[in-house]
Amino acid sequence: MTAIIDEPPVREPSRWAAPPRPVWEEEPSTAGVAGKGLVLALACLGILFPLWIIVVTSLSSRKTIDQAGGLVMVPKGITFVAYKELLSGGQVTRATIISIAIALVGTLFSMAVSVLCAYGLSRTGSLGHRWFLMLLLATMFFSAGLIPTYLLVQSLGLTDSYLALILPSAVSVFNILVLRGFFMGISQELVDSARIDGAGDFRILWQIVMPLSRAVLAVITLFYAVGYWSAWFNASLYLNDQDMMPLQNVMIQLVQKQEAPVGLGQAIKTGELSGLAVQMAVMVMALLPVAVLSPFVQKHFKKGMLTGAVKG
Repeated sequence: MTAIIDEPPVREPSRWAAPPRPVWEEEPSTAGVAGKGLVLALACLGILFPLWIIVVTSLSSRKTIDQAGGLVMVPKGITFVAYKELLSGGQVTRATIISIAIALVGTLFSMAVSVLCAYGLSRTGSLGHRWFLMLLLATMFFSAGLIPTYLLVQSLGLTDSYLALILPSAVSVFNILVLRGFFMGISQELVDSARIDGAGDFRILWQIVMPLSRAVLAVITLFYAVGYWSAWFNASLYLNDQDMMPLQNVMIQLVQKQEAPVGLGQAIKTGELSGLAVQMAVMVMALLPVAVLSPFVQKHFKKGMLTGAVKG
């Protein structure tokens, strides 16, 4: 009678476990591991400590800020007066809505143009494929300059228009090349089988290529969104109406103390608010969307950027 030996169950590696080390790579020393941990801790401290100061100062009262002599490192009571006043319907609220709208519309438009352009360039047999690719690459090294760009925007009648904040920077050639590299890595047999079944290019792109490219699409979308959200130069160049300014430009005015937002100037003068707390609160509002979205896209960075860049 054959004895049955129960084999121990195979444990699946933890998601937090380190990847297996190659046989030719020696084990790290204790000093090396401690040194790497110390360097990473110092790097995190250098990044998080200024953010901590900004947030704490924005939540501090005028008395606490006066006692600290400026920026507050240790909180002594929390107050949301600065945020309440900023979001009470004045210029900052309007600027925040404008920035959100520009980021959403601009990101959708930029992604649509970039995806269509990258898919066309990824089909090596398409008409004029090489010439269009060389033309795009040339724009990475040569540009007309600021004055011709301004004259072009002005001749098109886009000054004092929100289109001036989107169209001049709508497309990034680098992002197109990353998307093209990822699209070229998709199996050609899969595309050919869909074409045999009668699918056209738009259906192949929408139902096959884009679902397989979620990682790189998420990364490029974040790049465009952060670019539109953080942009300030185009608004200062093409917009003359203060009521049309996005949040970044209002923040610059506050930091440089050029002009207090409507409804806040009197509050600061009467001592109800600290001008420094208002400045820090606007900075937090400008940083918050990027800080919230980045962790959700972080897992796609390695797969999206490295694969898209190498396969191109």
